Amino acid sequence: MRQAVPVFLVLLSIGVFFLTYNFVTMIIHYREFGPRKWTFGEKRSQLLIDPVVQIPEYAKKEPKKQRRLFHVALTATDAPYSRWQCRIMYYWYKKKKDLPGSDMGKFTRILHSGNPDNLMDEIPTFVVDPLPAGLDRGYVVLNRPWAFVQWLEKSTIEEEYILMAEPDHIFIKPLPNLGLEGYPSAFPFFYIKPMENVKILRKFFPKEMGPVTSIDPIGNSPVIIKKDLLEKIAPTWMNVSLKMKNDPETDNTFGWVLEMYAYAVASALHGVQHILRKDFMLQPPFDLETGNKFILHFTYGCDYNLKGELTYGKIGEWRFDKRSYLDGPPPRNLSLPPPGVPESVATLVKMVNEATANIPNWDTT
Repeated sequence: MRQAVPVFLVLLSIGVFFLTYNFVTMIIHYREFGPRKWTFGEKRSQLLIDPVVQIPEYAKKEPKKQRRLFHVALTATDAPYSRWQCRIMYYWYKKKKDLPGSDMGKFTRILHSGNPDNLMDEIPTFVVDPLPAGLDRGYVVLNRPWAFVQWLEKSTIEEEYILMAEPDHIFIKPLPNLGLEGYPSAFPFFYIKPMENVKILRKFFPKEMGPVTSIDPIGNSPVIIKKDLLEKIAPTWMNVSLKMKNDPETDNTFGWVLEMYAYAVASALHGVQHILRKDFMLQPPFDLETGNKFILHFTYGCDYNLKGELTYGKIGEWRFDKRSYLDGPPPRNLSLPPPGVPESVATLVKMVNEATANIPNWDTT
C-alpha cells in the first residue's frame, strides 16, 4: 500500500501536467489566431467555439412566426454574356419564388453599365453608374460594390434582408432566409484563404482590429444579409476593393478574387461575421450531386469524354462552359451529357434547356 501511494501521486502529477499543458496551449492558440471557424452542420464539441458561425441558441428555440423575406439582387453589365445568364437566373427565380419553403421576395438586376438595355421590360432593373473610366483597370467586377452603394442609397427596398446573387446562379430549390439578426449567411469558398495571406491582409485589416481569422473565407455572393448591415459594409467594401486594386502585391496575389477578399475584409472591419453554409450552393463539375443545395453556380467549365470521364483543363468531346457564349446566348436544346457524367452536370444542362425553351425571343439576347 505504501508503495502504491507514490506511484499514484506520480501518475496523478503527470495527468495534471498534460491537462494543464493542453489547456495553456489552447489558450495561446486562441489568443494568436482567434477562435476556430465552424461550418453550419459540423460537430461542435470543443470548448472554444466561434459563436458567429453557428446558429445562435435563441434562433433554435424561437418558433418561426412569419416569413422573413429577402430581396434578390444581382449586379450585371449590358454585355450579351451577362444578359443571357440573367435571363436564365430570373426564369428560375420566378419558378421557385412562391413554392413552399421560399422566403424569396422581390428581384432587382442592378445594371452598372450606366444606361438601360433591352431587358428592362423583362427583368426588374435598376440602372446605376459604372466607376469613372479607367478606375476599374479592366477588372469589371470592381463595379459591383459601387453598384450596391448606389442602389442602397437611391432605391426603395421593402424587405429587411438582401440576397446578393450573380447571373450564373440557378435556383434549384426554394430558398429560405438563411440569415439571422446580426448574423448574415454565406457560402465558404475553398480558395479564399485568409490565414495563407496574413501579410497582405494586414495592410487592410490591422492587428488592432483582431485576429485574421475574423476574416471569413467568403465573397459577397451568395450572401443573405440584413439591409442595414449591408448599408454599413458596402462603402467600406468599395473603398477596400479600390485600395487592393491599387496595391500591386495584393492585385497580383488575389487576381480575379480580389473583390471577394475585399468584401470579407470590409465585413470584418465592421465586426460582422457570417454563418458559413456549405448547403447554400454547389459548383459542378466538382460537386457531383445537387443533394440538399439551394443554388447551382455554373462558373466552371464542364468537359467530359464520351465515356463520361472529366477532362478538366482540356476541351472535352462533350462540354458546357459559359465562356463558350461570350458574344451571344447558347442555343436552345443543348445536347445532354454522355452516360456517367455526374447528376449535377446533367441537372445544369436540363435546367438551362428548360429556361431557354420557355423564354421568348431567346436568340435575340
